[in-house]
Amino acid sequence: MKTRGSGLLAIVVALLATAVFVAPASALQVGDKAPDFTLNGPDGKPVKLADLLAKGPVVIYTFIQAFTGT
Repeated sequence: MKTRGSGLLAIVVALLATAVFVAPASALQVGDKAPDFTLNGPDGKPVKLADLLAKGPVVIYTFIQAFTGT
């Protein structure tokens, strides 16, 4: 017979396991080198950060709410 407390214990154990096994992502600080990534450009072709950096300095700017309904 399961008790109500055993269900809660299972949830707590699952949350703790998730916290232990999932490494937190560290935020970049001003001046840190950005990790290399690839995204699709406006024409749909992939654009790699390393390729852009080979041509010179790159500024990355995001518009968090530019195209959202908020």
